[in-house]
Amino acid sequence: MTQLILFNKPFNVLCQFTDSEQRPTLADYISIPHIYPAGRLDKDSEGLLLLTDNGKLQHQISHPKHKLFKYYWVQVEGAITAQAITQLQQGVQLKDGISKAAKITPISTPPSLWQRIPAIRERQHIPTSWLNIGISEGRNRQVRRMTAAVGFPTLRLIRHTIGHWQLGNITPGTYQLIKNPVLPLLERKKFLENGKV
Repeated sequence: MTQLILFNKPFNVLCQFTDSEQRPTLADYISIPHIYPAGRLDKDSEGLLLLTDNGKLQHQISHPKHKLFKYYWVQVEGAITAQAITQLQQGVQLKDGISKAAKITPISTPPSLWQRIPAIRERQHIPTSWLNIGISEGRNRQVRRMTAAVGFPTLRLIRHTIGHWQLGNITPGTYQLIKNPVLPLLERKKFLENGKV
């Protein structure tokens, strides 16, 4: 039976189960055997991380060719401009090439947002802005590099959606277990067979 875990990864936790430097890892929160992360989330990022014991599902979630959209709540330094949003939507030049078009929406503070420990460093007299950013790529620290490239450094980054899986009401450091989840590609195949795509 396939197991899928939706975990709300806290800030400063590594996306692995062991660490030679004794830093916080997934093992501090999850004790289910034989599960592995499907993709990763940087130590200084928070939010939704998927883990599974099914190699096929892990591949479908994490491999770039499947293009599962991932959505992030992103707090940036400064009052975001329409020009910067347009640049992010169209793709920006990064060291490893131009980013693909992204889905960018300015938002107010996300609902039910928890306090980060430690809190972000905010500079007095400099406002911050929140964005909902959706990308289908998975480059290293991509969202942070994208916002920095248009002049708005990321202060806080929280992933809330991967494909059709959402963080929902899962609190930091806890998880939801789904048994026998539907595989994303199998869903797409059914749609194609039924002529709905």
